[in-house]
Amino acid sequence: MPRATRKKPYNPAKAHDRRSRDLLHNAEVAAVEVDNPLALGPGEKIVTLRSIRNDPLARLHSHRQVDEAQYQGGRAFQGDWERAERGLRAVDPTREYVDGAQMREPITEGQRKAVLRLNRAERELGADGSALVHDVLVHGLTMEQVGQKRGLSTQRWKDYFARRFCECLDRLALIYGFATGDPVKAPPR
Repeated sequence: MPRATRKKPYNPAKAHDRRSRDLLHNAEVAAVEVDNPLALGPGEKIVTLRSIRNDPLARLHSHRQVDEAQYQGGRAFQGDWERAERGLRAVDPTREYVDGAQMREPITEGQRKAVLRLNRAERELGADGSALVHDVLVHGLTMEQVGQKRGLSTQRWKDYFARRFCECLDRLALIYGFATGDPVKAPPR
């Protein structure tokens, strides 16, 4: 007859362990420290995992290839792009059904301001920089995919696009107010 097993005693420290131990086999994650939503006091932080599989900006930030100001500038650009975006939307069942063509929704003040900021960013970045930022931040392409899209697939071009993208992120950080002045340059060798 098998031996009876005893239950482990109650451990109150283990009761609220919300960490997930299982990940998908193709998951690409990075640890990030965020504010604790269940904190009793202000400023408490917890470590969470963020997916970096389809987010090139988060991947660069987690590998410390871009700094915090560049990261926030890129996120602000993405936020403005999403705010300004107009087009097909899901059907809203709360609205009254009308036969025929639908009237376009008016442009909100937030959308107008986002478009103005995007226009300024496009002027500051130039045609090439704007296209590069759009490919990476809106379409989610990696530097290798950016090079392949342009028919330039060597390592030298990939490195060039990475350096140029960091320059564009510096400019976005200045535009959105996350950085001031020119970044500190290393002394010439």
